[in-house]
Amino acid sequence: MNVVSIMAHQDDEMRCLGTMLKCRARGDRLHFVTLTDGSHGIPNMSREESAKTRAREMASVAEALGADYINLAVEDEFLYDTPEIRMRLIDAIRQTKADLIFTHYHDDYNLDHTTTFQLVRHAAMQSCLPLLKTKSQFLTRHPAIFLVEPHTPGVFPASHFVDITEVEDQKVELEKKHSSQEDAMQLVMGIGFDKICRRPDAYWGEKAGCEYAECFVPMPARGAIKPYPVLP
Repeated sequence: MNVVSIMAHQDDEMRCLGTMLKCRARGDRLHFVTLTDGSHGIPNMSREESAKTRAREMASVAEALGADYINLAVEDEFLYDTPEIRMRLIDAIRQTKADLIFTHYHDDYNLDHTTTFQLVRHAAMQSCLPLLKTKSQFLTRHPAIFLVEPHTPGVFPASHFVDITEVEDQKVELEKKHSSQEDAMQLVMGIGFDKICRRPDAYWGEKAGCEYAECFVPMPARGAIKPYPVLP
C-alpha cells in the first residue's frame, strides 16, 4: 500500500510515525505531505530561513525512510481552504497513489490542523473521481483515512490502536531530526520530542495492553472507512 501522512506542519507526523514505521516493515511505501512551510515555527529566525530549515528537516526524515516528501508550502499559520490549495492537494493525493492517509482530527488547538482535516476530507473524495483534472491520474478507489490524536485537552474517541513498542525508539530519533522544533519546544514548554512522544504513547499503550501505542479514529466520510483491516 501507499501510506501517506498529510499534515499541516513539519513534525505533525509524530502521532502516526510509529504506525508508518510498522507499515514500512510490512512492505508499504511511505509518503509525507505538508501543507504549510513552517516559516513561523522557529523563534528569532527569518521566515525565509525558517521555511528552508523546516523543509530540510522534514526531507531528512523522509530520506531516512526512503519516502517521498511533498511540501505545498502555504504560509504557516495562514492556511485557508481555497480553490488553489484544493487542487494542489488533490494532485498530491493522486501523485502518491494513496491507499491509506493519516491526517489531523477535526477538533484541535491549531486552525491550520483543522483546516487540513477539512481539505483532506474534500480532496480525498475528489482524488478518486474523474471530475477535477490534475497532472496526476485520478485514483481507482477512495483511500482509507485515519485521524491522529490532537494536542488538545479533551476526549479523543480512539477506536483503533497500533502497538508501536518495537519502533518507539526509532520514532523518537526520527522526530529529533526536526532539531529546530526540539529547540523551540524546549524553549517554550521545557520538554522535547522524547517526552512529547513517549508520554501519550505510553498512556495509550497502557489502554491497549502494550508498552507504547498510537491511536486513531477513522474519518467519518463516505469511502474513507473500509470493511477490511488496514492498519498494521
